[in-house]
Amino acid sequence: MKRDLWKAALLPVILAAISAARPAAADEGLAMRRVLLSSGGVGYFEYAAEVHGNAELKLTVPLDQVDDVLKSVVVYDSRGGAGEITLPGKEPSDRAFRDLPFDASALASEPSLLEALRGAEVRVTTADGTIDGRVLSITEETAELPDRSGTVVRHRLALSTDGDMRSVILEDARDVAFVDPTLKAQIDAALAAQLSDKDRGRRTLVVHSSGEGQRTVRVGYVVSVPLWKSTYRLTLPADPAAKKANLQGFAVVENQSGADWKDVDLTLVSGNPVTFRQALYASYYVDRPEIPVEVVGRVLPRLDQGAVSIAESMPSPAVPAPVHSERSAPSARFPGMGGPSGAFAPGFGGAVPSPAPEAAPTPPAETTETATQVVFHMSRPVDVADGQEALLPVIDREVPAQRIALYQPDVDARHPLASVELTNDGDTGLPPGVVTTYEQASGGDVTYDGDARLATLPAGEKRVVSFGVDPKVTIDRSQHQARIFGSATIAGGVLRIARKQQLVTDYTIAGAAHEPRVVVLEHPRVTDFTLAAPADLVTGVTEQSYRIRVEVPAGATVPVEVVLERTVADVITISALGSADLAGYAASSELPAAVRLAMARVAALRQVADEKAAAVNDLVSQLGTITTEQARIRDDLKVVPSGGELAKRYLDLLARQEDQIAAIQAQLDGARKAAKDAEKAVSDAIRALKL
Repeated sequence: MKRDLWKAALLPVILAAISAARPAAADEGLAMRRVLLSSGGVGYFEYAAEVHGNAELKLTVPLDQVDDVLKSVVVYDSRGGAGEITLPGKEPSDRAFRDLPFDASALASEPSLLEALRGAEVRVTTADGTIDGRVLSITEETAELPDRSGTVVRHRLALSTDGDMRSVILEDARDVAFVDPTLKAQIDAALAAQLSDKDRGRRTLVVHSSGEGQRTVRVGYVVSVPLWKSTYRLTLPADPAAKKANLQGFAVVENQSGADWKDVDLTLVSGNPVTFRQALYASYYVDRPEIPVEVVGRVLPRLDQGAVSIAESMPSPAVPAPVHSERSAPSARFPGMGGPSGAFAPGFGGAVPSPAPEAAPTPPAETTETATQVVFHMSRPVDVADGQEALLPVIDREVPAQRIALYQPDVDARHPLASVELTNDGDTGLPPGVVTTYEQASGGDVTYDGDARLATLPAGEKRVVSFGVDPKVTIDRSQHQARIFGSATIAGGVLRIARKQQLVTDYTIAGAAHEPRVVVLEHPRVTDFTLAAPADLVTGVTEQSYRIRVEVPAGATVPVEVVLERTVADVITISALGSADLAGYAASSELPAAVRLAMARVAALRQVADEKAAAVNDLVSQLGTITTEQARIRDDLKVVPSGGELAKRYLDLLARQEDQIAAIQAQLDGARKAAKDAEKAVSDAIRALKL
């Protein structure tokens, strides 16, 4: 088999692979038309092509984006129907060799392929004629060159021909052809799979579109992209008292799509959409249980898990009525669905408007807002080469702005921050970003003031951006805690005490010598405390602070007292208190005199009741001691001789103890009655209290 014949067999496959590897837009008419980048880290890419009749459109995407493409690809056909979308498997060459009688290593050389296909029928053409036979073996041998200058490696091909065996030197053969057409097709398929597998980093999708006549087909998908970033320039006027400032906003975008953006309709979306990935391009198999091979005499019934008739046991689900908006959009064409569709453009949060006709002056971007996102649509087509970044203007307008000195003690304990309070008086929100601040001098020159950060600024709201420290203003701060009495009441046997706890902070603001200042104090919020003073100076509340606005004239020193307070309520059941606790409340200086006096009376009664109860307990204890002693004496009487001296002594002792028990019983009845009366006096006194 000659080397040129081997190359000739590969040439059609190489040309086909080169054709498939070209950008889809170059071969099949698909060209990138729209790009929509979301701050959620994804982008929508849309390609368009003019087709006539049925068409197959090819689109090549990076391998790492195939999962996202399979999840999101959508087809819009203006007058036709979108059919299936096909693409090679994840490992095309592995699958191609799975059903072949040889593996990929057999394609390394002619001898390797012939060795792998032993028994295959071949036709070998040599200078002496043609030999038909089946491959027996291929043997490597070394032969000496005719001029004896060295050796050469040759391969001897052994063939079986009608029971005989013949051999030829493979390097001397003019042609080696496989006779079986099926085997020829398998070799061609293997070569094509190997060549296509060279570009392992990309996959080509084929979109099948069916229809009649000339029409536009658009193909779009959503894949992961670098985040686009917002950046602003804020230019303050020369007059510090001016209430306006110029705000310019730019978007930093990156083209990492693998293709140049040429005259692309670009849209930027700021929001926080839900995005995720799913491995749709991976192969999954369901684990199945392994059961024994059925043999005669063995029965394996199915495992019954019960049966429920869904039709009988469950009601038919209600079909929801279609929801119609005031502005209807043409239906999207998904793979496998037919019917017409129009110019609906998918986006993150709704339809993105088409570019408006150019007018003078043209705004940097057309800005709209959905329920959850802000959309910036570039007024002109955008050109960004693959791998490059671009800085695109999106905002350029005057905004309400007031200069303030923002005091944040955790940032700088002595000086406030030079800041600007911005108001978004536009119709849409502004995405977060960094702000470079400039200031115009009286002569028109511009100086750099500092950098700041802008959080998301919805329409109609305010944000403060701080760009430096204001050393001309000094603030001193001191804190102390005060606890004052609120009120105390008694009703229904319950003492209710309400106390107010105050946290007091004193600020002393020394203003700038020659300019007035609007100082905004950020005073920390404390859990369970509310602001009591100065309520008239509070202009807003953040998640962590109160904002207290103070006008400070030039050269003036202004004191500000900030008071936070909370009410601490104690609910006490008086009957549950002991005499010591009652005496403590009676002596407390925080309670009103009437409450202290009432608690003193109850404390005295409780003391008497406690003494009466103690007397009862003492008598009961004495009775218990005597009873225990009698039990011991009776046990001893059982073991001593009856009528003896010791037995007589035990009997005399028992008699005396019985007299003691009788006397104690008489005292105990009176003591118990006295204790009960004393306890009733306490209860009656508590119940009668109402202050």
